[in-house]
This record gives sequence, C-alpha cells and structure tokens, in this order.
Amino acid sequence: MQARYLTIKDFVTDQIERGIWEPSEKIYSENELAVKFSVSRMTARKAIDSLCSEGVLVRSQGLGTFVADLRPMSSLLEIRNIADEIASRGHQYSGQVIDVRSVIPDKSLARLLDVPVDSAVYHSCLVHRENDIAVQYEDRYINPKFAPDYLQQNFLDQTPNAYLSKVAPLTEADHVVEAVLPDDNIVSALNSNFPCLKITRRTWCKRGIVSVAYLYHPGDKYRLGGHLTF
Repeated sequence: MQARYLTIKDFVTDQIERGIWEPSEKIYSENELAVKFSVSRMTARKAIDSLCSEGVLVRSQGLGTFVADLRPMSSLLEIRNIADEIASRGHQYSGQVIDVRSVIPDKSLARLLDVPVDSAVYHSCLVHRENDIAVQYEDRYINPKFAPDYLQQNFLDQTPNAYLSKVAPLTEADHVVEAVLPDDNIVSALNSNFPCLKITRRTWCKRGIVSVAYLYHPGDKYRLGGHLTF
C-alpha cells in the first residue's frame, strides 16, 4: 500500500501537470490537504516538503505554498567566471580552497544531480576575493561522470567554473536568488555577519546535469544586477 504522503504528492503533481494549478498559483494549505486526505498535518507537510525540495513547489513565509515557475531564469543574470568578472573591473582576484573531496549525497542532492543516492559525488568549497576582500563563498557539488578529474585540479590556478566550462561546456542553467542569514562557517569565511545574497544554481551540459552550486555573497560587499533589452 502506498504511503499516504505519496498519495498527496501524486495529487498535487497531477493538478499541476493537468494545468489546474498553474505556475505561481497558490495551492491548498497543509491543513486543507490533511482534511481532504484524512491524514495528519505532519503527513501533509511531509508531502509538501518533498515537493519543495524537488523544485515543484515553493514556500513563501506568511503567504502559503505556490507552484514553482520552472521556466529558465538564466537570462536575468549572466553566468560568468567570477575571476573574469573581477578582472573586468580592473581588480585583483584571489581564491582560497577550503575543501575538495568526494562525498555521499543525501536524497535531495542526489535528485538534483540525477545520481543514485549511494554513489559518490565531488564537493568543493572556496572563498573568492576581490582586492583581498571576500565577495563569494562557493559550495559546489559535481557529478563525477562529467568531470572525472575534478579532485585533481588546482583551484588556485583556475576556478571550478572555469574548469567545468572546459570539460563540460554549459548548455543550460537555472538559478534562484534569495536573502539568507549565513551560518557561522560562512560568516567566518566571508568576514561578515551581514545577511547574504544566496544563488542556488544548477548547470547542464549536453549529456546531463553537471553541478549544483550554492553561492553566498555578503550583502554589505556585493551586488547582483544586469541589463535587460526588450
């Protein structure tokens, strides 16, 4: 017998696929789902949490849960190698490698990278500096299938972005920008306890999903922007 939270997941997914709930439309609350399916609110929340982690739904605190807009958003922000971006301003780039190793992903990360849960993926963590000021904390996970020699690279000579662009050229990307309070490790690495602009970015090459990166920018030292032509 199918777990009850999976029944709720199937219902929500079906509503979206049939166009009954459209992108950015608010869905039933956890209480409403619990009543509709005669389950506890915790069971309904488990279903919603799972769909949020898969990117199907998004929560807005105080407003409710909405159907995610899955249309690519990359046109709003240019994806550039941060070292090139800093150099284009006439400034000096430098990097600090905190961690490069193989890890076992949890279910959510494995789903994002489209790899089996029990298979190893590569992880790197770096701090990028502009004129010796930390402007980005990069926490990245890579599918080894598309960058098998990733762990052997010297990321003081080239950034992960630059390396991946060579071995698995970018064909597609999606990203989400949000304001977050950084944890102690990020506060220490960025030398800033200001709220951060966090970019969650997933990139593809022609053969599949290459990486998932979590990029933190200190709000007092960095801005995001771009130019749109209509």
